[in-house]
Amino acid sequence: MKNTIIKDTIILTLITLIAGGILGLVYEITKDPIAKQQELAKQEAYKAVFEDADTFEVCVEAEDADLAAYLAGEGFEAQTVNEIMEAKDASGETLGYAINLTTSEGYGGDITFSMGVQADGTLNGISILTISETAGLGMNATKDEFKDQFKEKQADAFEVTKTGASKENEINAISGATITSNAVTQGVNCGLRAFEYIKEGK
Repeated sequence: MKNTIIKDTIILTLITLIAGGILGLVYEITKDPIAKQQELAKQEAYKAVFEDADTFEVCVEAEDADLAAYLAGEGFEAQTVNEIMEAKDASGETLGYAINLTTSEGYGGDITFSMGVQADGTLNGISILTISETAGLGMNATKDEFKDQFKEKQADAFEVTKTGASKENEINAISGATITSNAVTQGVNCGLRAFEYIKEGK
């Protein structure tokens, strides 16, 4: 009986080690292709929110402590600016900024999207990269009907309404998905504050 237990323990240990080794190998094989695909998707999102841009140059890299502290002080603790790119035309003139950020306030978890802000503060729009909201409800945030509400608008901050947008800074909530609507809108507001941070040269 004792020998059987020892034998089973050894077999289970070997299976665990082999499975762990295989998972590690799969991760190493797929890590670079996945990273390249994610970077390509991000660049496409930048182009989607800044069609006039010829090039994008890194302005603020991920995990910028000063920017994070500034945004936290402004009340944006559930949002993370992943990267800010300076959008330039063919002559090298700055057109504005493409901002990639993540909000953790989605109903289904993190929502990552990019937004384009012209030099005068006008919002070009948003392009959602990753989202795991409820099908038929929060996932409607990926539809133009919702996203286009941010296009070509200039505001210090946007707010969600359930009674029909009547002001420039009001965004109609997605039916049955107010949490998602608020999450994206607060993410956009965070991006606008990040834009001001850059413009003010902080």
